[in-house]
Amino acid sequence: MSELSELYQQVILDHNKKPRNFHKLENANRMAEGYNPLCGDHLNVYLQVEDDQVRDVSFEGSGCAISKASASMMTQAVKGKSKQEAEQLFNEFHRMATGELDEESEPNQLGKLTIFAGVRDFPARVKCATLSWHTMHAALNDQDKVSTE
Repeated sequence: MSELSELYQQVILDHNKKPRNFHKLENANRMAEGYNPLCGDHLNVYLQVEDDQVRDVSFEGSGCAISKASASMMTQAVKGKSKQEAEQLFNEFHRMATGELDEESEPNQLGKLTIFAGVRDFPARVKCATLSWHTMHAALNDQDKVSTE
């Protein structure tokens, strides 16, 4: 295993063990529930959106390491962003995970989130990595449920 992929694995394991923003956001004014029946990942994403900006975000639920780490890093990435910036991150992350975006040659705002680029080589894991993003997208657009079926 290369040093870089080992580092990526450590970051994912750290976010799985100690997920950031892992709680119910009491002052949330938007919420969505996400479910991946393929592996059983199930989570809720809570948003506090004011003046078209994601003031705060959190999640709770259960899932595999990739799902939980992706949700943890997603909350860090979208907190403080405008709705438009959060949607842009959602689109870029989804395109990267599905192999439509080459994160190394195309301009993007993904930063540390590129550690999930490797999931594109494991189709069953793409849904694990993108579940929280689809759920956040649903919450931003006042939808209350999303499934990866």
